[in-house]
Amino acid sequence: MLVRTLLLGCVAFICTSAQAADLPAKSAAPVEYVRVCSTYGNGFFYIPGTETCLRIGGRVRAEALYVEPTNRADTSIGFRGRGRVNIDARTATAYGLLRTYIRMEMTRNTGAYGFSSTTANINQAYVQFGGLTAGRAVSFFTDPNLPAPNFGDLRFDDPSVAEVNLFAYTFSFGNGFSATLALEDGTERRVNNELDFPFFGAGSPSPVFAPIPFTYGGERMPDVVANIRYTGTWGGVQLSGALHQIRDVSAGFTTVGGVTVPVLNPITNLPNPAFADTDYGFAIAAHGYANVPALGEGDTVWISATYTDGAIGYLNAGQAGAISNGFISAGTLALPFTDAFVDPFTGDFKTNKAYAIAGGLNHNWTPTVQTNIFGSWMRFDAPGIAQYTIPATPATVAAGTAGTTTGLVDFDEYRVGASVIWTPVKDFLIGVEALYIGVDPRERVATPITTASGDPTGTFRATGLESTWEGRLRVQRDF
Repeated sequence: MLVRTLLLGCVAFICTSAQAADLPAKSAAPVEYVRVCSTYGNGFFYIPGTETCLRIGGRVRAEALYVEPTNRADTSIGFRGRGRVNIDARTATAYGLLRTYIRMEMTRNTGAYGFSSTTANINQAYVQFGGLTAGRAVSFFTDPNLPAPNFGDLRFDDPSVAEVNLFAYTFSFGNGFSATLALEDGTERRVNNELDFPFFGAGSPSPVFAPIPFTYGGERMPDVVANIRYTGTWGGVQLSGALHQIRDVSAGFTTVGGVTVPVLNPITNLPNPAFADTDYGFAIAAHGYANVPALGEGDTVWISATYTDGAIGYLNAGQAGAISNGFISAGTLALPFTDAFVDPFTGDFKTNKAYAIAGGLNHNWTPTVQTNIFGSWMRFDAPGIAQYTIPATPATVAAGTAGTTTGLVDFDEYRVGASVIWTPVKDFLIGVEALYIGVDPRERVATPITTASGDPTGTFRATGLESTWEGRLRVQRDF
């Protein structure tokens, strides 16, 4: 009887369990996993619930700078800490790729870099849709593919820093050929100079002939930039051009003893116009790079040649911000550097020319050790009307400066450097660099002799080649 009871209980339990299992149960929400997106390279993943691929990356850089001092007041050591965050989102559409990109950098400078508070800057923020690029991006005047790993500045449109606000359209012809037409913010390419340097000959009670400085006016037309580019497996080449507007608001006035007075025409003795109206400068460039496997695996060589007339910002080391008082310096010598000036005889603009060649060779000794040799030569060429000759007086003859040219003078600048970069881990580097800078006015510049307190004595001395050295240590990781 006991056995029968146990058997009936087991059957009842099994039947009850089977009926309970047949009852409908509340299902759990499906789990959506992050999927890898391999279409656009490493690091991309699909945003859950979309067909958009996203990559989040960044960079941390620590850098130390040494600049050869000229006196005890100079700070020769500087430090920099920089953080970068990149966000890259891409979606394939029926019209082509839709891409949005943001690059934000935060930098803290001290010492020889100049002191600055930590500020977040939008270096790049643009939308690409098919051939359209709109926002802040690398200028289409430069070639972003140039393998130029220099830490310090060279005289070319450096793609690592030449970032401007723009609207552009790129036409792709296939087989590596493309052409771009862009409207870019010209205010960030301006180079001006207040021309606040002595124009007094020794013993002269008043200023001698001098070019008239001007103040840039409002922008009425953006810079028009165009390029033709070819990219192949061996390297690439690009031809670029830019048109730059020059407008002023106060060329006809100057400040003497804190008082604003009209500038008198030295021929008519009448005031010049309040402004010199509008003029246009331009820049053209050729960039190229090539792989040189005969020297070593991964070795490259690159070159960039630029000619400017009234648009000097296009060879000024990737300039991405207006310069209101431009000088080129080395040692104790600082020479004025500007897009244009006002002719005191006519009251019209005269543009200055500048041209430069930059290039380098990158060699990999091992998979983790690379050396780079690079340099640039620049020539600043102002019209003769921007220069004058110090008159012959007993004081100038005694000082050896009688007949010396001054004003906006022509000069050459040389930059030659080398670096060693160690990459023990992928995307992590430790590098050191030395850079020589020389400025040569070819003994044509007269600089004032000053007293111990810094006051001008009224006499001048001729100046030849001046030079300085810079050294950098960089530790950097990309992710």
